[in-house]
Amino acid sequence: MYSVSNSKLIKKIVINIEKKESIYFLNLAADENRWNTTFVREISKALDEIEKDEGPGALITSSENPKFFSNGLDLDWIQDPKTNPNGGDRDVFGKEFMHLMGRFITLPIPTVCAINGHAFGAGFMLALTHDVRIMREDRGFLCANEMQLGLSIPRPELSLFKHKIPANAFYETVQLSKRWTGSDALNAGIIQATSSFEELPELALKKAEELAPLATNRKNFGYQKEMLFGENAAIYLNHGPAHMLKNSEDFKS
Repeated sequence: MYSVSNSKLIKKIVINIEKKESIYFLNLAADENRWNTTFVREISKALDEIEKDEGPGALITSSENPKFFSNGLDLDWIQDPKTNPNGGDRDVFGKEFMHLMGRFITLPIPTVCAINGHAFGAGFMLALTHDVRIMREDRGFLCANEMQLGLSIPRPELSLFKHKIPANAFYETVQLSKRWTGSDALNAGIIQATSSFEELPELALKKAEELAPLATNRKNFGYQKEMLFGENAAIYLNHGPAHMLKNSEDFKS
């Protein structure tokens, strides 16, 4: 992200990406991790580096903020981008954000999301794009809060929710803006595990190390993800969320 100081734009770190042995660690570091074009592009660069690599690997996505995994859209920037220039080009945000979500779904390595706090709207979407979701058990909500904000959910996003959330929880999520606690999300099948805040990094790492060998042949691992979630998806014999997100302009309401 960028902030204004003495009439100059000074670059600040919004993410950290590092690799230890076969595990990539993507750490969101933009305070509440609200989404704007600058944030999207920094994360996209991190995925570029991962996709250039070869061999076994897995990604863990987490947040530096102990309260928020991601608090959704950067609403101040969305509503008045001219007075909030740090967020980047407003006009391209929707297309670039959706495309990034599609990239996460089809990343050619296993992905684990360590949800340490609230994940609203776009933050909830990011969590859902991962193969495995582990959530802090004592605090934090998952919520698609578009209805609360007076917004409708775009079709590519609905497709993501439909593919990743069991049928009994889908309607409550997208239409009733249900706030899912860790235990409720686990019981509904939205996440795969819960953990204490202190043990969350260790549990995520253990799962990532378990799954990393599946990507020894990254081409094959990514190909099957495309079969599941891409164009003419095998599980529905129709377009999947990755194709719709990457081509969101073709699926406007």
